Amino acid sequence: MATIPETHRAFRRTTGAGTTDSPLKVYATTERTLPSGGLGPHEVLIKIHAVSLNYRDVLMLRGLYPSNLVDGGIVASDCAAEVVAVGSAVTAFAVGDRVSPQMDIGNLTGEIEPTGHLGLGGEVDGVLREYVVFQDKVLVRIPAQMSWEEAATVACAGVTAWNALGAPGAFGKGRRVLIQGTGGVSLFALIIALAAGLDPIITSSSDAKLDALRAKLGRPDLKGYNYRAKPDQVAEVKRLTGGEGVDIVVNNNGPAGIPADLESLVPYYGTISIVGFLEGVTADWNPGLLLGLIGKTARLQGITVGSRDDFVALNRFFEENKVSLAPLVDERVFSIDEAEAAFDYLWSGKHVGKVVIRL
Repeated sequence: MATIPETHRAFRRTTGAGTTDSPLKVYATTERTLPSGGLGPHEVLIKIHAVSLNYRDVLMLRGLYPSNLVDGGIVASDCAAEVVAVGSAVTAFAVGDRVSPQMDIGNLTGEIEPTGHLGLGGEVDGVLREYVVFQDKVLVRIPAQMSWEEAATVACAGVTAWNALGAPGAFGKGRRVLIQGTGGVSLFALIIALAAGLDPIITSSSDAKLDALRAKLGRPDLKGYNYRAKPDQVAEVKRLTGGEGVDIVVNNNGPAGIPADLESLVPYYGTISIVGFLEGVTADWNPGLLLGLIGKTARLQGITVGSRDDFVALNRFFEENKVSLAPLVDERVFSIDEAEAAFDYLWSGKHVGKVVIRL
């Protein structure tokens, strides 16, 4: 068994409420590794090898994320780790196992706990630290073929994308999907869609990003368009689908784009999955347009990550399909000493895919 240090490094937010002009800072601190009484019967100590950041992490620093944050909490929700010690009643995991914690520990089975959503790095302390103790019921095994960096990206963005697509496999191959942007959730949706045999279209603000993505995936035929050069989403979707539209829109832009999303759907039984709000939280359109959902027998759904059961199902999908997430990890991987710079890099928007910190 590895030697367990008495203390370890972690990274917290400064206290108070941040703003866009005066964001909270991320700073290093020293934390106790084990509880004073040792591990409880169902507790597991894990050593974290990699952490990935989500857009929510930088929004929290600027007071732009709609949740109640633990003041001065440890940041970040997604990691890949190694089990280094287990409590006396733990049977599902052993020392040496490779695991990740469920991002929303208030949602393990799809039934939300009375406490409500409890997102790591938000409502409760997160995972940007060298060691952490979790209840065994919170952990899942990570796919055997994945590196620490790949596996660290899945818990939030991956499970969100999985549910936004309707857990691929529940419907036939070939269904068309519009994916907005090249951030973490969007690239997960793209990779899952390709592995599931769906027909994706991805958008970006940059032709260079689209070309780089095609090269990384080895898919020169990947459909996509630059929304700055071609801002008419409906026209582009119709062009790329022979006028038929898409079955699913993964809406990363927020409410402003819903009318175009609805018009981009196939005539019947399409779905708009709202996963983000990059264009803000307000919109200037007649809410009566939503009646178009009736005519198309379409569905508008909000996605808040998913359950531990969803996380397990997604990892099983990745293993069965031998999915590599290497193309999803941004080419710049940060060290633990560069943690604050990683947050700045994510906020800058210069990344493609997931920003990862290697511990």
